[in-house]
Amino acid sequence: MNTILHITKRQQWEQAKDLGSYRADSLDSEGFIHSSKSTQIVKVANTFFSNQKELVVLFIDCEKVQAEIRYEPAEIGELFPHIYGELNIDAVYQVIDFDAGEDGLFELRQEVIDLE
Repeated sequence: MNTILHITKRQQWEQAKDLGSYRADSLDSEGFIHSSKSTQIVKVANTFFSNQKELVVLFIDCEKVQAEIRYEPAEIGELFPHIYGELNIDAVYQVIDFDAGEDGLFELRQEVIDLE
């Protein structure tokens, strides 16, 4: 299975389950939903989500995503997966809690390591 990951607030994910699809704020502001490969998730979390609580990581099966996924370069020179449309929730096969530690930073969880 080809898996990509997305970090969001637990409340946003709960709302998406009720609606039947997930829509990140970046879909409106940038035209796509930011996602990461397993090797990128901690770097992304520590850069954009440090000191935040009540976060989850969505494990997304690329083969089930109905919207287009493009791998595009980011400012740091790596390719990141971007989802160009709403995410159908049946493409999400696992959700884990993902909170920063006492130092405000994130560590790689075993569920993510298992993807590598």
